[in-house]
Amino acid sequence: MSDTATPAVEGWFTTGPEPALIGTKCRSCGTISFPRETTFCKNPACSGEEYDDVELSRFGKVWSYTDAQYKPPAPYIANTDPYVPFALAAVELPEGLVVLGQVADGFGVADLKVGNPVELVIETLYTDETGDRSIWRWKPSAAAENGAQA
Repeated sequence: MSDTATPAVEGWFTTGPEPALIGTKCRSCGTISFPRETTFCKNPACSGEEYDDVELSRFGKVWSYTDAQYKPPAPYIANTDPYVPFALAAVELPEGLVVLGQVADGFGVADLKVGNPVELVIETLYTDETGDRSIWRWKPSAAAENGAQA
């Protein structure tokens, strides 16, 4: 990723050496949401409407996975022509959320197993006239299994 990388989805994650997804925590009941909540609490028993931003754990465990054998519809932008299938992982974070994301470059469904540790990384999704556009991805990780996970 170049130094000119800009998040493809503004406000959903931080960049740098220890990137993190940005969620929100309801001030009334403590429910954590991702992506960030701005209107009403996801907890049906709560009527909270005020939230604090929280950085979510960088490490989680594979909850489920699949591959995208067919090109997704717009606004998806393929970074190869012809289209190359990629893996997706639903990752359970220690906060109790399951977050879906692409799997890091160089990894596919053969590298994934339910329960295996992964870590959040930032990679280039595509490049346009202003530079690289980055996104979060899940990378299989022995580091998470060896104590880096909360």
